[in-house]
Amino acid sequence: MIEAHAVADVRAAERDVMATVPEGALMQRAAAALDAECAAVLRAATGRVSGRRVVVLAGGGDNGGDALLAAARLAGRGAGVLVLTTAARAHPEGLRAALAAGARVRPFDGDGPAACRAADLLLDGVTGIGGSGGLRAPLDELPAALAAAGDDGPVVVAVDVPSGLDADRGAVEGGVLPADVTVTFGTAKPAHLLAPAATRCGRLVVADIGVRGRLPAPAVRRVEPADVARRWPRPGPGDDKYSRGVVGVVAGGPEYTGAALLAVDAAVRAGAGMVRYLGPEHPTELVRHHRPEAVTGAGRVQAWVLGPGVSPHDEEQQARVRAALASGEPAVVDAGALAGLPAGLGPQHVLTPHAGELARLLGLLGEDVARAAVEADPLAHARRAAAATGATVLLKGAVTTVAGPDGRVLTAASAPAWLATAGAGDVLAGVLGAALAARAAELAREPALAAEVAAEAAVLHGWAAELASAGGPVSALDVAEAVPAALTSLPGW
Repeated sequence: MIEAHAVADVRAAERDVMATVPEGALMQRAAAALDAECAAVLRAATGRVSGRRVVVLAGGGDNGGDALLAAARLAGRGAGVLVLTTAARAHPEGLRAALAAGARVRPFDGDGPAACRAADLLLDGVTGIGGSGGLRAPLDELPAALAAAGDDGPVVVAVDVPSGLDADRGAVEGGVLPADVTVTFGTAKPAHLLAPAATRCGRLVVADIGVRGRLPAPAVRRVEPADVARRWPRPGPGDDKYSRGVVGVVAGGPEYTGAALLAVDAAVRAGAGMVRYLGPEHPTELVRHHRPEAVTGAGRVQAWVLGPGVSPHDEEQQARVRAALASGEPAVVDAGALAGLPAGLGPQHVLTPHAGELARLLGLLGEDVARAAVEADPLAHARRAAAATGATVLLKGAVTTVAGPDGRVLTAASAPAWLATAGAGDVLAGVLGAALAARAAELAREPALAAEVAAEAAVLHGWAAELASAGGPVSALDVAEAVPAALTSLPGW
């Protein structure tokens, strides 16, 4: 699990630690971590540190001080270091150290983009966790200049957070200097884990500077594959099909038969003790043929999968959806079940929209929202939907965002880009349905745990897609078939 803390909490923890250590100790720890990571990056990219060209962008705050002290250490390793200052006044101690180590220092000016392009490594210490609102002139032209260099450009290492991002938010407002690696201190920040900001951060390195034990509860958590391995339910010798969980599936219809097959198949492969399908004769006969172990017709259910491939105009299936939601049992509420949600939903109901569906749902709830707005700030919109409905919201995307009505936020980012394919959401619904059914007893005691279960299911879904894809195209059925092998290949399974 990667935990991210709000900037105010990080600053408070740093103040507590600074009162107990020599002045400048935290900055020296940060600089040491930056130096070590930059040296490793240079060795991996070019084979050595000595003689390599390093350009350091140094802002006027503590972030710039971290970068300047790291510049001094890199110059001490024999790298040719050029510091380009981006503020009227640089951090005094850091500037002295960089000059004493032999770094060249000048302001960032019209020649700055060319100098950055020519570097082997660019260390971004412009704004850090105090920045917001995007890059400002003249740095706002730098991202395009680096992008134009392509593979010939430098490896970019960000200090704490890529410049231009607001460390507390996932939204991207204005230009950002994307990083290949971000070295952050003490703990991750929300921007590192939230879409779309996370896609600008590259590989995340969290360096320990001694503040960890003084931090409060995290603002955001990223669920990792090893977390799923620890928590995914496994049957014991005393379990039967009912204790393993019975999943009821209301999916598909005469027009959309594939969704029914994919959701049922995924639930079976994710470990459900029994899967019960409810639907019209077609696709019921297809479900019987494809998954003969599935039971058709009404009966005992511990969690529901509702809506994949269900037409809003299919009154027969919509009636089944309404009855299932009225039962109060845990449920995945997807696609066609998202229209006309009833009052009285709870955290055990997990809504699983993509950005367009969430925009439409918010519209039904009285808020006029465009899909682009949801994509620009997924967490803010997922939170609004959770607050308005009382349900848990899993917003699908390259970074999956889970928002609980109690305020908890989790993300998952294990999926390859190839997973953006028809039917993938139906498979996720089945996997999540199996997980909710297996933990129905826990959810009865603590419904808010559905957010954790949802994030874990998203990670497993992405892990299965990665396994099935092997770097190339993948179909939804491929992903469903890979779920058992994905479970057993999780780190620590």
